[in-house]
Amino acid sequence: MKPLALRSCLAAQIRRFIDLQRLSGTDYKSQARLLEYFDRFLVEKKVVSPRMSRRIIDEYQQSLSRLAPRTRYNRSSVVRQLCMYLSRTDPLCYVPEAVRNISSRTSRQPYIYSRSEVRALLTAASELPPSDSLRPHTYRTLLGVLYSTGIRIGEALALNLDDFHEAEQRLYIAEGKFRKERWTPLSASAARALHEYVRKRRRMAPRTPESPLFLGRQMCRLTHGMVKNVFQRLLTRCDIPRSRHARPCIHALRHTFAVSRLLAWYRDGQDVNARLPWLATYMGHVGIHSTQVYLRATAELLDQVDRRFRSYYLNHVKPLEGNHEKHTNLA
Repeated sequence: MKPLALRSCLAAQIRRFIDLQRLSGTDYKSQARLLEYFDRFLVEKKVVSPRMSRRIIDEYQQSLSRLAPRTRYNRSSVVRQLCMYLSRTDPLCYVPEAVRNISSRTSRQPYIYSRSEVRALLTAASELPPSDSLRPHTYRTLLGVLYSTGIRIGEALALNLDDFHEAEQRLYIAEGKFRKERWTPLSASAARALHEYVRKRRRMAPRTPESPLFLGRQMCRLTHGMVKNVFQRLLTRCDIPRSRHARPCIHALRHTFAVSRLLAWYRDGQDVNARLPWLATYMGHVGIHSTQVYLRATAELLDQVDRRFRSYYLNHVKPLEGNHEKHTNLA
């Protein structure tokens, strides 16, 4: 992660606030980046007083109006947290009211990739230049891991060579959200694909156990920015368009995994409600409420729900209705 470029009159206070948040056990990386946007705003507006006024905060919130509702909510919330921190030593610091959470109706729906789209992305990744390098194998394997496990892109990029335990067919996630560690089981096909990639990867330096699993062109750890740029080109090549309601992106592979897992449980006749806590644990969530954000009612999923309801009705509800009619006629 690049060091924060803080240059405003609040730079020192922002750094202390971030350090305090990290002491509580969170890495605070994404929130820190959001505060960097606020710092940049203060520099552009030439704010020189470290005391936050209502006018400054209102102007900042107005500058966010062009952004998506969820993005506005996240940026406003983290600035409010900062103001609350500043008010502990400066009672005159303005603290904005809590921003209302964005409902699923107003936020952009997650994009769910079809199997054909995933196959197209994997094929396009395997054709990345240079053809005789590790690069195409790296991106194909990375996308395959994200699709088959649902781990976060940051978790995948933080993997080291010794985090792949081939004998047990699982990954060790040491850098999960809120610094939570966990084991992620792999399917047989995913384990085989990782085995083939690691075999090629170990021909390249560095190859120590703590070396990055996924390497960039400069033989260093891939960054989110690198992957995002390449993935956008793959989307264009595969003709996967963005729409007004859903935007395909690398994180959408995590949404796709969650929906695919739910669909598989419906097809297998499993008790989906009982298994949701399993999915939450697998994805590194504190509870099922966080997991539900990743679930979307696709046409395939609705079809399985309809089939299950129809089967339940025919086998359990309709016979009871028939017995009720017989008793009514006898009476």
